[in-house]
Amino acid sequence: MIQDLLVSSVPLVLASLGGLISDFSGYLAVFLEGTLSLGAFLVWLIGVQTGSLATGFIITIIITGLIGWLLSRFIALTGANPFIAALAVNVGSQGLTETLSVLFFNTKGVLRDPRFPSADGMLFFWIALILIGTASFIVYRTPFGLRLRASGRSPQVLLYRGIDPLRYRDIAWTLAAMLAAFAGGVLTIKIGAYAPGGTTGQGWIALVIVYLGFRRVWGVALAAIVFTFIQFLGIEAQAALAIPSTLLLGLPSLLALSLYILSQVLRKE
Repeated sequence: MIQDLLVSSVPLVLASLGGLISDFSGYLAVFLEGTLSLGAFLVWLIGVQTGSLATGFIITIIITGLIGWLLSRFIALTGANPFIAALAVNVGSQGLTETLSVLFFNTKGVLRDPRFPSADGMLFFWIALILIGTASFIVYRTPFGLRLRASGRSPQVLLYRGIDPLRYRDIAWTLAAMLAAFAGGVLTIKIGAYAPGGTTGQGWIALVIVYLGFRRVWGVALAAIVFTFIQFLGIEAQAALAIPSTLLLGLPSLLALSLYILSQVLRKE
């Protein structure tokens, strides 16, 4: 059960880490849900076409990272509202995945194919653990991490030193998009298929996890694991008590809201 819990928490851990990195830059990546969904589809598509998960992940991460970078550059050059522009990515990713699904597989429904490779879920847990440790070291122990956090908290300090804080948003949004896409790919591997809407709002929940973890790298990772554990309990309760499936679908959002309120109360105390 512990192993299942750790493996199941990986997508939320990765997406939340991406959200936290973007938050450090002062601009929370609201596009996480879109890039997570796009990553889930692209890993499936490329994995089926090439027979290689590594190729699927590499190409997917490059594409989504480019999307995050271009979005940040677009906002910087045009002055567009970051929130609205990020929401456009969420909407656009849904249309893109549906179009590609019809183009390659002639359906908008669930995609299954024996050519899609499988992988050990614990491998992704160890990768996530390495990424968390690396992120913690870079954010809190390096000059780059100091400048990244300063770009969100005190951008005028960077400007005084001749450093453009928006460049750090470019980097942060690129990394956030890449991590969310990685998370989406892990979700696809977990179920062995691509299911439209299979992200179940985890991109949005990841934004809440950023604050549940008190905006700390290890705090966010722990919050994501705890949230996944509570979801596990909810699923078990549904099976034992015959809770309506409609209520179960709303459980993640209800949990996120409840835990967020609790975290704010604890912070004030």
